[in-house]
Amino acid sequence: MDYIEPHAHMVSRSTDDYEKMALAGCRAICEPAFWAGFDRSSPEGFRDYYRQLTDYEPKRAAKFGIPHFCWLCINPKEAEDAGFAREVMALIPDFIDSPTVLGIGEIGLNKNTRNELAIFEEHVQLALDHDLAILIHTPHLEDKLKGTRLTIDALANFPKLDRNRVIIDHVEEHTVDLVLDAGYWAGMTLYPESKCTLSRAVDILETHEGDRLWLNSACDWGVSDPLAVVKCGLEMRKRKHADEAIHRILFDNPKRFLSQCPNFRLD
Repeated sequence: MDYIEPHAHMVSRSTDDYEKMALAGCRAICEPAFWAGFDRSSPEGFRDYYRQLTDYEPKRAAKFGIPHFCWLCINPKEAEDAGFAREVMALIPDFIDSPTVLGIGEIGLNKNTRNELAIFEEHVQLALDHDLAILIHTPHLEDKLKGTRLTIDALANFPKLDRNRVIIDHVEEHTVDLVLDAGYWAGMTLYPESKCTLSRAVDILETHEGDRLWLNSACDWGVSDPLAVVKCGLEMRKRKHADEAIHRILFDNPKRFLSQCPNFRLD
């Protein structure tokens, strides 16, 4: 089935994963900047990382006929040192005009600290200054509800922000309504052991209209599955969802959000 993978950390995946995704029907991959599995020791490490996202990964994906796009930021886990974070953020304008950059992300909160919140707000302003869309990470486990509330409260400080161009990711049962009711898009991340399992994600879809929801696999360094999105489509099919409803969630919804980004295109 045709689908878009709107949030996948392909730098942590093998080339075989690109082949499997192509065979499964993936039409585009979008990769947010994130944690490398360890804290980087210098801002220059991020310069190379941004080069990898904007140059190397698009070439690797192209070998399998998949357009690859990216988002840029310093991730929440490395944003506690505000001075370090600002040095990294100063590099981002050098890459914003790259032809595959969609916007700023995945920004947000990790431990819900003051420094993380300050860097989050500076990222939002950077996106506004460059008229870019925003992809937001919410904390995991017990801090998710608090972090989601803090995120929404912080976004309210930006009256010029177009909420339709902001997606708040990693929502679960207890946060999805907060995000949708505030007028933002909501992303569900499909993991075998944390975040949303396939069955939980379909449960959420069945209790919401789904106009501003997308599914993603993230597929990072941990236990994760780069085919989770299409497998969730199969779970929807098992529950007798119509093919057009499956196509809307797996393809039409992410395409509708991403089409607001000037660089997004499907070959």
